[in-house]
Amino acid sequence: MGVRVLIVDDALFMRNMLKDIFVKAGHEVVGEAANGEEAISRYAELKPDLVTMDIVMPIKSGIEALSEIRSADPEACVVMCSALGQDALVVEAVQAGAKDFIVKPFKEERVLDVVRRVLGN
Repeated sequence: MGVRVLIVDDALFMRNMLKDIFVKAGHEVVGEAANGEEAISRYAELKPDLVTMDIVMPIKSGIEALSEIRSADPEACVVMCSALGQDALVVEAVQAGAKDFIVKPFKEERVLDVVRRVLGN
């Protein structure tokens, strides 16, 4: 059974890249958001199984959005997406409740491994 995913990234091509990986693997992309604020409202509306969240975004950062989502739903499963060299931000995200992280540019195998690991399937 596929996982219901919300993809959050301010770059459309990154969202499309992730969407292709998830759809090809049999998962359902239930929504997308381009900033942290949108992510919070889309999460509340869609209640996805998994959120992929970019760290650096306009309006609200991924870490701020992660904190708000996790305070509203402590069971939320959020995986952060970061570019190489953002180690300090990744540590901060994990401390804020991120389940794991994926480094950009995305490798299909790594994305799907993380999904399996954080959801236990």
